[in-house]
Amino acid sequence: MLYPMKLEAPLKDYLWGGTRLKDEYGKETKLDKVAESWELSCHKDGESIIKNGEAAGQTLTAWLKKAGSGVLGSKAEKFPYFPLLIKLIDAKGSLSVQVHPDNEYAMRVEGEYGKTEMWYIVDCEPGASLLYGFNREITKEEFKRRIEDNTLLEVCNRVPVHKGDVFFIDSGTLHAIGEGILICEIQQSSNSTYRIYDYGRVGSDGKPRELHVDKALDVTKLAVPTRGTKPLAHIDIIPGAKMELLAECEYFTVYHGNLMDLCSLTVGRDSFQCVTVLQGNMRVVKAGQELELSKGDTVFLPAGLGDYSLVGQAEFILSKL
Repeated sequence: MLYPMKLEAPLKDYLWGGTRLKDEYGKETKLDKVAESWELSCHKDGESIIKNGEAAGQTLTAWLKKAGSGVLGSKAEKFPYFPLLIKLIDAKGSLSVQVHPDNEYAMRVEGEYGKTEMWYIVDCEPGASLLYGFNREITKEEFKRRIEDNTLLEVCNRVPVHKGDVFFIDSGTLHAIGEGILICEIQQSSNSTYRIYDYGRVGSDGKPRELHVDKALDVTKLAVPTRGTKPLAHIDIIPGAKMELLAECEYFTVYHGNLMDLCSLTVGRDSFQCVTVLQGNMRVVKAGQELELSKGDTVFLPAGLGDYSLVGQAEFILSKL
């Protein structure tokens, strides 16, 4: 039986994280801080658990194995793995300057697929900024030299951010989330990250965190980013909700929605959907059954589920293939 599945997210307490995901987004944990909440994940480093219905208590991975590939939809057939990883990220401090490999390099070197991702700025402190590529084109030799002499930040493209901004991070793009930013991230299901610069910080063992300079030199694109930082399009054709297309690529399609009352949607046979609530409260209604969602909740909607409704007043992210 197919039904909307509320998910419990694995949580990560990286050193740069804060407490907003606990204090404001309802993440229950004994961790002192929560840097990342993996809202939708079948990755081996942290798997979502189904919280409701007949599959309650199972990992999403386990349920998918029983249910079969059809519940992911026809667009997922080209992927030999569950294709998406969706996170809420609370950067109280700045993340390391890093880069992700593409599929070919990651499969050859890391044994998993690479990572293209997008960020939606959920909230940020006044004056917050992040690093997004370079401020001018540089050579590989200059890149290596600036890493060695700690002048890399001089050629990084620092961008001020505002709530609602969108960043598309192709694999190979140097980037770093800055302090005071809360992000919803939709990405390929991969955890391959090459750390280039880390502000001299040390880990819980008291030692400097590992850098991956040689691999970063192999995969980093040394040009200025050309993509903008705004949603791709505004769509206002769904009664009861305002929707914006944030990003679209071969790996994912992502919308931002403002639910005003009631809107009717459909999960076809081409792709599953995932709804993450950023603000407010809503109910997912399907065939007379209702599922309550509040700020910080995520629901997985299997492909072929058919018509359903969202009822309430809420801000949300809808992701699909």
